[in-house]
This record gives sequence, structure tokens and C-alpha cells, in this order.
Amino acid sequence: MLISRLAVAAVGFALSASTALGGSTAYPISVTNCGFTFEFKKAPQNVVSIGQGATEILYALGAGDNMAGTALWFAKVLPEYEAANANVARIADNAPSFEAVIGKKPGLVTTQFEWMIGKQGVVGTREQFRDLNVPTYIMPDDCEGKDNLVGADGTRKGVYTPDFLYKGIGQLAEIFDRQDKGANLIADLKARQKKAAEQAKALDLKGASAVFWFSSADLDLDPYVAGKLGPSAYIMKTIGLKNVIESAEEWPTVGWETIAKANPTYVVIARMDRRRFPADDFQKKLEYLKTDPVTSQMDAVKNGRILIVDADAMQSSLRMVQGMEKLVKDLAERKK
Repeated sequence: MLISRLAVAAVGFALSASTALGGSTAYPISVTNCGFTFEFKKAPQNVVSIGQGATEILYALGAGDNMAGTALWFAKVLPEYEAANANVARIADNAPSFEAVIGKKPGLVTTQFEWMIGKQGVVGTREQFRDLNVPTYIMPDDCEGKDNLVGADGTRKGVYTPDFLYKGIGQLAEIFDRQDKGANLIADLKARQKKAAEQAKALDLKGASAVFWFSSADLDLDPYVAGKLGPSAYIMKTIGLKNVIESAEEWPTVGWETIAKANPTYVVIARMDRRRFPADDFQKKLEYLKTDPVTSQMDAVKNGRILIVDADAMQSSLRMVQGMEKLVKDLAERKK
């Protein structure tokens, strides 16, 4: 546990050192990311971003003009980034092919998830891209303090904190010479998170618990729910809810009988436009919860304590704070 705390502290220190001063990037720069080091002589062009979370961060930094393609979307782009997104090609709604990415002649490929570009990358390995002189960047929140070779969506080695997200924002801001925007974005996220936590504290949620249901490979199969160490668990802890799931996996499959036995106060379900699985449709999630013999008997379901947030709000992304804000608002409404 001491090692984990020291690691998180180191992340925070590295972030403050690189972003506190803002200003312009002095190229060339060397950036180390999850075991790989790349040099940038200037802000990269023809960037391909895989994963909505990583893409919206680039838009927030004002790097949309540097981009040539995106892929792997869960929902519509945030309204404030619609103009930037309209000028960037959608290579694929889900995982793109290696050839499609390379076809854009990217100066950088970013990804929200290591399972897209990693040792067992669906798109390709980092070595494959490096062999073609294409640098890759994995958001630190998905590859630091996490083993993505254990479990379907990886297993956390320590407790997630948003410092990993802030580190990613800070490094990308430096790569694209957007350090002032990066510092302002981080400050805004921290302030909003603090406010949401304070508002949640006023609700006196002592003893309340929750389960976060992302999706299911099939509605008749065990659901993918948030583990005890990931971003969703962080959200729950921050707003005062206990996570009833004990697995260290990011999104373990857990039987509804086990969840019902834990009897969470709230069931939080993900809403998304993706339709990879039937349970991606939040309406089908709702129907299942209300009609299944096991789930329909849960106190949370019988008493209408089902909350809905965007899928990417359950993950480390700009939407995570939005998810906190929405949950606090919805919880406050139920307190009236």
C-alpha cells in the first residue's frame, strides 16, 4: 500500500512539474509513456485517436486541427466539441484496423485503452507502430498501476486516482504545445470534482452502496460491473457510496445472485450509443432489471433507485466529473 501511495505522489509531482508553469513547449521534447519513449520535434500532425475519452481530451486542448481520424466511440461527441469533431474523419465506430490507422500517415496515435494498442492490441502492438516510426501514446490511467493481461479489461494493482488522468492531459498538452489549456483544464476538473464531493457530503449518504453496470456480453450472462479499484470505484468513494463489488478487475463479470445478496442501495447503469452487445442499450438494461426474477426483487429496483450516466463517465475521462455531477444531482432529487 505504501508503494501505491508513493507511486501516486510521484505522478502528482511529475504533473505539477510539467504543467504548473504553462507557457510554450520547447521542442524537441522527449516523452516517456508506459515504458516507451518518443521524441517530438514539433507538434504532431495527422493524429489518430482511438477511444472517445482520449479524443475529447485532444479536442479540449484545441488539437483538433492536428487530427486526421478517430475511432472507438461510446456516444455522441460532447456538444462543445461538435465543430472540431466534424472536421475529423471517423475511421471506425469501434476498433479500427491497423491498415486504416497507418493509412492516415499519423504523426502520433493516441489511445484510451491499452487493449487497443499494447502487448495484445486489437489494433496492433506498440512495436508494430514503432517499426514504422509512428509514436503511440496510451492514456496513463489505463496502463500505469494496471495489468491489462489479467482479466477481460485488466486488473488494477492499486487504487485509481484522477492524478493519472491529469498526467495524461499534462503530457498531451506539452506534446501539442497547449500547456496553458492543459493547466486550465486540469484546474477546472479539480474544482468541479471538489464541488461535487462537497455537495454529496451534504446529502449524508452514510451507509449507502451501489453497483455500476457497464454492459453484458448477453443479457442472460453475468454483467460487467465496476471493480473495487478503478475509476467508477473512485467516483463512488468520492460521493460517499460503497461499492459492493470486491474484485480488483476493472470490469469483472459478477452474477446477479451475488449482487442481489449484497443488496446495493443504488444500481447505476451506463447509457451509450454503441451497440456491440444487446445490453449496451440502457433501455434493455432497465427492462432486464425490472423483469428478471432475481434483479426485480432487489430493493434498489423495487424502489426505483436506478441511476443513469454516460458510459464514458464510468471511465477515466473528461466525462467522469460530469458523471459525478449528474449522480449528485440525481441523488439530491431523490432526497426531496
